[in-house]
Amino acid sequence: MADAIQTINVLGFALNAINERNQVIANNISNENTPGYQANVVTFENSLASALQNGGTASAAVTPEGLASSINGNNVNLPGEMALEVQTNLENQSVANSLNTEFSVLSTAING
Repeated sequence: MADAIQTINVLGFALNAINERNQVIANNISNENTPGYQANVVTFENSLASALQNGGTASAAVTPEGLASSINGNNVNLPGEMALEVQTNLENQSVANSLNTEFSVLSTAING
């Protein structure tokens, strides 16, 4: 049971981080034409892997994307953001499916 709870906690963290990434991507896309806007990115995979391997707590970090800026100071790369959005949506579906599977297994164990 403890393993199932840990798995659910890990998947829950990943789902929250992925949702945060989706929000940041949407914000980047909506500011594509905003002069001076600097795109951000959400990273959490390395922190999660380290927490799983070494113990501790994982965290999601929002950091500047670090791309070169255009003349107006904006660095949003719309095709890149759109590709990242597709990838993030697939990750979201995968983690949500895994979480649903874990809940189904627990439900079966409890209810028979």
